[in-house]
Amino acid sequence: MVDLGVDIAGVRLANPLMTASGTCGYAREYEDFFDLRQLGAFVTKSITAKPRTGNQPQRVVETPAGLLNAIGLENVGLARFLDEKVPELETLGVPVFVNVAGAELSEYLTVVEALSDVPVVRGVELNISCPNVKAGGMSFGVEPNQAAAVTSAVKVKCGKNILIVKLTPNVTDIAEIARAVVDAGADALSMVNTLTAMVVDVATRRPILANDTGGLSGPAIHPVAVYMVHRVYTRVARAAGVPIIGMGGIQDWRGAVEFLLAGATGLAVGTAMFADPTCLSSIREGIADYLQKYGHDRVGEIVGALQLNRSE
Repeated sequence: MVDLGVDIAGVRLANPLMTASGTCGYAREYEDFFDLRQLGAFVTKSITAKPRTGNQPQRVVETPAGLLNAIGLENVGLARFLDEKVPELETLGVPVFVNVAGAELSEYLTVVEALSDVPVVRGVELNISCPNVKAGGMSFGVEPNQAAAVTSAVKVKCGKNILIVKLTPNVTDIAEIARAVVDAGADALSMVNTLTAMVVDVATRRPILANDTGGLSGPAIHPVAVYMVHRVYTRVARAAGVPIIGMGGIQDWRGAVEFLLAGATGLAVGTAMFADPTCLSSIREGIADYLQKYGHDRVGEIVGALQLNRSE
C-alpha cells in the first residue's frame, strides 16, 4: 500500500488532491456528486470583505480545449461566509484553505485576520492573480515589489494559518515573482492561475464575454502550467523548502503525475470537475497505481524527480 500523504507547510493532507479555488463553491455544491472526504484538502472560492456580485453576463464560454471565465470574484462576503459556510465546512473532515481576494491591501488584511482563529481553516490562499477584476486581483501579482509587500503584510495577520500565495502566469518571469513572495514570507505557492484570453463572436464582431477578456483554464494551459511549476521549483522553491500546489488542466492521473514530477507537492483540479465531478477518485487511484508500478512507497519520492534531456 503506497502512502499518498503529503505535507503542505506543516498541514498534513491524506493525499495531494484538492479543489481549485472558484470551481467548487463552498463545498456543498458538490456533495451530491462526490465524497469530499476523499480530498486531501478543500479550497474555497474567493472571499472578500464585502459581498460581490461579480461581472455582468455572459461570464463563461467554452473553448476547443478549455474554459474561459470572467466571473469576477462573485461571493457572499466575509460575514456570511463565517456565519453560513464555515459550519458546513467543519463537517468535511479535511483541511480547508480559503482563497482571499481584495481590491486593496486593507481588504486582504481584514479577511485574513478574521480567518486566523477559525479552527477548520488551516491556510489562506492569497489571490493576487485573478485576471477578471479591475481593482486588485492580478494587479498585485505582476510586479515583484508589490507582490512582496502584500505578502509580508498579510503574513503578519495569518495567525495559525499557513500563507499560500497564488501566482499568475501572465508575467515575463514567474520565478521572479515567486522569489519575491517566498522572501516575503509565503509558506507555499499555488500555480498557476488562469491565462488572460479572449473569444470573439465573428457574427457580431464583439468579444463573447461581457468583460471582453477572461481567464483560460483547462487542458489548453496544462503544458504551460507544468513548465512554470518546474521553473519555480528548480529556481526558487526547492532550495527554499517551499511546497508548490500545481494546477492547470489536470484531467487524469497522467496530468497529475506530470505536475508531481515537475516539482509540485499538492495538486488542484477545477475545470475537469465540471465535465466529470467524480474525476478526483480516478486521479487519486491512478497516482497510487503509478507509484506502485514504479516501486515507490510514497508520493513524495517522485516530487521533482523530472530528468531533463539537457542541462539548464
